[in-house]
Amino acid sequence: MTPIERKGPGRNGGSSPFDFARAPFLVIWELTRACALACIHCRAEAVSRRDPRELTTEEGIRLITAVAGFGAPRPLLVFTGGDPLRRPDVYDLVAAGTGAGLRVALTPSGTAAVRRPQLTRLQTAGLARLAVSLDGSSPEIHDAFRGVRGSWEWTMRILREARDLGLSLQINTTVSRHNRTDLEALAACVDRLGIVLWSVFFLVPTGRGRAEDGVSAGAYEAILNDLYDLAGRVSFGIKTTEAPHYRRVIVERQHGIRRDGRTSGGAEDARPSRPGEPGAFAAAAGDTIGRAGLAVNDGNGFVFVDHVGNVMPSGFLPLNAGNVRTGSLIEIYRHHPLFRQLRDPDQLRGRCGRCEYRTVCGGSRARAYAMTGDYLGEDPCCLYDPPQPGREG
Repeated sequence: MTPIERKGPGRNGGSSPFDFARAPFLVIWELTRACALACIHCRAEAVSRRDPRELTTEEGIRLITAVAGFGAPRPLLVFTGGDPLRRPDVYDLVAAGTGAGLRVALTPSGTAAVRRPQLTRLQTAGLARLAVSLDGSSPEIHDAFRGVRGSWEWTMRILREARDLGLSLQINTTVSRHNRTDLEALAACVDRLGIVLWSVFFLVPTGRGRAEDGVSAGAYEAILNDLYDLAGRVSFGIKTTEAPHYRRVIVERQHGIRRDGRTSGGAEDARPSRPGEPGAFAAAAGDTIGRAGLAVNDGNGFVFVDHVGNVMPSGFLPLNAGNVRTGSLIEIYRHHPLFRQLRDPDQLRGRCGRCEYRTVCGGSRARAYAMTGDYLGEDPCCLYDPPQPGREG
């Protein structure tokens, strides 16, 4: 009998006020694809100029109203890009979201254009969280990743000024072969920056991202175990994006199991957690955004609206399920066959389909699609091979 069978979260990964069949925890709106950076992994394949087909301010406010229409508990709304600050109406959109009772976060690009006046306007508009990308502990690593010299210095200045203003801060890091050996130094750097959450992204080969820039399944396992260990020592929360098997690692470590070839620590694995939340998924002190408590995955607790209004399970899983200009975001999320499939772990195939952790993990649907063409197939970057039906061990 596996740890999850002995003692584990329920179908959606734990007790939570969120019902992902009714509403997502997270709505991402790609305001624009315009950006001054040239990131080697950019899923949006960002460009220098804005697209004239972008949702207008009026259409954006209707979208914000629709997000609020999911009801309580309302989703977290994140404005992303490209660089959302390339839209001059971004401050009005943040204010509209706040006025609709939503928690609004924003992910600006690390450029010289982001100064204290812009951050102050965002704060005045009611921004709940500023999320900034940092992909290296040094300018050499980060700037090579972002494709523009000076981005590391600009990013650090943005973080300092936002912290001085009292904005809630999140750092996003994308793991790839370019920074794999730098992650320990980067974690130490992040620990000094006064953030609330470190969101660690694992590369999906879509857009400009390439499969050869990713890391192996064994490296994933080692990194996820390192994140688990780090979560017990730092004041900020840690979450993963496109590595839902972090939840499997957490559950296994709490039962003294690790699969990265190292010996389990024992006592340190008996870490207390909030009811229904496995270990490192409890929200950090000072986190006004909170955590879902359930296993958020592409299309399951997560919905993405691109710059022209197309609705997708996530930005990394670019399958179009409709458009907010002609359809209802709420109806698409709740009833479109694509989203209903993605919320049903019994639809999964391969190793993910027979895995006893599929209700708390489910594998990256985006990576399965990008690397195998089957969005319900197994995640190639998880090394766990569940027992065949009828076999134990």
